[in-house]
Amino acid sequence: MAAPGRSAGPSLLVWLVVVAALVVSALWVSYSVHRVRSLTNASQELQRERDRLHTEWGQLLLEQSTWGSFTRVERLARERLDMKQPSAAERVVVHP
Repeated sequence: MAAPGRSAGPSLLVWLVVVAALVVSALWVSYSVHRVRSLTNASQELQRERDRLHTEWGQLLLEQSTWGSFTRVERLARERLDMKQPSAAERVVVHP
């Protein structure tokens, strides 16, 4: 039995604490969802940047192999430097 003058239900202080806990919990959930969305967006942007850089890397490797190919170097040596493959008579073999 309850004491005279007291109600049998929870006191006002208990209700205020429960309401405050609910509000704090709701705000925390809202903040957490916002943070997760922000981090997900940042992650997706970084993945797109990674894919773009990977594509650029492949293109640069292809360009490097093109610029350094033996055929191109030989052609430029002939055209710009007037170089040619020496004949057998022009070759000198040096033995150590």
